Amino acid sequence: MAQGAFVAYYRVSTARQGASGLGLEAQKEAVSRYLNGGDWSIRAEFVEVESGRRSDRPELERALATARLHRIPLVVANVSRLTRSSAFLHRLLEAGVDVRFCDLPEIEGPTGRFLLQQMASVAELEAGMIASRTKAALKAAKARGQKLGGHRGVVMSDATREAGRATRTAKANERASDLAPILADLQAAGVISYGALARALNERGIPTARGGEWSPMQVSRVVAKLA
Repeated sequence: MAQGAFVAYYRVSTARQGASGLGLEAQKEAVSRYLNGGDWSIRAEFVEVESGRRSDRPELERALATARLHRIPLVVANVSRLTRSSAFLHRLLEAGVDVRFCDLPEIEGPTGRFLLQQMASVAELEAGMIASRTKAALKAAKARGQKLGGHRGVVMSDATREAGRATRTAKANERASDLAPILADLQAAGVISYGALARALNERGIPTARGGEWSPMQVSRVVAKLA
């Protein structure tokens, strides 16, 4: 049974469907059934009105940002709403958000992430690109003298450490970007000091990157990064 708070994401293909509710009501009903009876709440809902030709999904980005801020799952009515392209699926994997599918209620957490990874692979396979990319990558690794099949006993190289730092920096920047509109709204409302901003973020249930409560020093670092 689903429990806790969720961010709901709905998608309709045309503006006419979005205005009429065709398809949208069915998705909302599916989400309601998925959450029914549990200790749950929907923190926010986002509706995407787009065509299959568009690759950008601004409402999805907002939904993912909200889910990351509150460290809660994103719930979607059915798998087909999120599986049109491998690039889109990879975006979900990179977002660091737990995605739940109402038509696959037992798939969540690490298993759900694995499912998304497999969907992305299948999408690439259908495009006829997996085989050539894998072959080229393995060939290049072998040419560099990289030992394949595991890394036991291998000392981490400077390049690997630098890549790790770059990944952490990218995640910190993404977190700061997610917080930017929230901080801007608070500052516009007169919440200026770092202490007051920290209290406001904690009251809104927005955790720090490590899942804890905000301190003035942590807020100052985010503000400095945004500046």
